[in-house]
Amino acid sequence: MLFDIRGRRRHVVRVVYAILALLMGASLFLVVGPFNIGNIVGNSSSTNAGQVLVEQAERMERKLSTEPDNEVLLGALTRTRIAAGNALTEVSPETGAKIVTPEGRREFEQAAATWHRYLEQANSANPSIAPLMASAFFTLAETSTGIEDAEKNVAEAAAAQSLAAEGRPTINTLTTLAIYQYFAGDFKAGDEAARKAEAKASKAEVKEVKKKMAQFRVQGKAFEEQKKEFAKQEKEKGKESLQNPFGGLSGSTGSLGE
Repeated sequence: MLFDIRGRRRHVVRVVYAILALLMGASLFLVVGPFNIGNIVGNSSSTNAGQVLVEQAERMERKLSTEPDNEVLLGALTRTRIAAGNALTEVSPETGAKIVTPEGRREFEQAAATWHRYLEQANSANPSIAPLMASAFFTLAETSTGIEDAEKNVAEAAAAQSLAAEGRPTINTLTTLAIYQYFAGDFKAGDEAARKAEAKASKAEVKEVKKKMAQFRVQGKAFEEQKKEFAKQEKEKGKESLQNPFGGLSGSTGSLGE
């Protein structure tokens, strides 16, 4: 993967890299953090498993063509697309970072489209699907090809996780919500979610919850500053020359490479 990094453009690339690296660092904690934050299912790297799930999703799509308003089927399809995306995602043995294939990202994108259809039909979101979708949105954010797309997906992750925390307010769902809200720039809401998580923590856990939430709040602020820097340089240089400086972030993996 080649792109021009001469002059001011080199600094823009660094800013974009820093923004996405912040997201990926958060995502790594969400997977392996001390509270098992962000329950992610189907993390098999097997191509065969992914293909089976894709085929299953396609059968559901065909059924949906005759039952487009079937809430249960829409929810099941969303879950299956997420599982397929996870099955088509690998984990780097060196860094623990996710390596999202183009096929895996496509499944997450289709899950997102189905999720919105599901929300239009459901009186309330299934609390077991919402955190999975939130995690999928965050994966889309960290593997985005531009800052605007990353921002949009982080906001979507926060919105989906809000539904998860509303349905099942636990330490896991609330701390994850706080993290997503910090990266979405909603620090007031993030602080509130963090306080609710502390209220549910045991005396032994409170100190660790406060420490981690404080760290992610700082990262959220850093993310905001990086976005401002990018916007400034984008304005100075011109949007055309600053779009997608990574050309897919790290070649064929579709990730920053988490």
